Amino acid sequence: MGKTPDLHDRYLVPGLARGLQVLACFTAETPQRSQSEIAAALGVTRSAIFRVVYTLAELGFLLHDPATGRYALGPALLRLGHGVLPARDVVPVAIPVLEALRDASAWSAHLGVLEKREVVYLLRVPASRGRPSIVHVGSRLPAHATAMGRVLLAALDEAALDALYRDAPPRGTTLAQLLRRARADRARGHVAHLGEFEAGIASVAAPLRDAAGRVVAAINLSAPEAEAPEARRRAARDAVLEAAAAISRSLGWAG
Repeated sequence: MGKTPDLHDRYLVPGLARGLQVLACFTAETPQRSQSEIAAALGVTRSAIFRVVYTLAELGFLLHDPATGRYALGPALLRLGHGVLPARDVVPVAIPVLEALRDASAWSAHLGVLEKREVVYLLRVPASRGRPSIVHVGSRLPAHATAMGRVLLAALDEAALDALYRDAPPRGTTLAQLLRRARADRARGHVAHLGEFEAGIASVAAPLRDAAGRVVAAINLSAPEAEAPEARRRAARDAVLEAAAAISRSLGWAG
């Protein structure tokens, strides 16, 4: 954990030093700790760190799970880091939320990122019944034609979109049409498809944001059209938006 500070140094702020020591206890090998484990790692008593841990949790630097009594690093740390988060680090944050989303909806859930003109699927949580989704982790689909891809394209500014498609707009679509659709998708905050990419499949997607508010990925729900009457599509839209907001908050987004 680095150099142990001399808490008797008159220039040192003991509470701040102790708080930073607590945060340094959390590593990739030990992402969660109880208050007793934090105290043991620092070689102090629980009472010596109680107020420090409480303060860090209140300010969002630690997350407390009341069910287990354990703590993990919180989203406030991501905001301090200006939201720099590799796409691969979004996946473990999103997994439990997408699993819960899949279980509640009985639709398949996915997470993807934009790579040039394609959406790359990084996570697939298939429904346990019904027609399986055609995509797998690593699948690449044309961004302009898919719900997640359109969400990701909508996050780009118009100069970036122009640069992507100026020389080769999608077949049957002009660059002007693509820009207009991106503006509408951006204003709506989500994209819903009904058989527009894959016949007979309904899909709805929403963006994931990092601490700086940047769109870093997208999630969706998809299901066979026969299992997706209008009421269920509306419910799926609301559930995806709620899940996207929850994941974004975990990534540090305060919007």
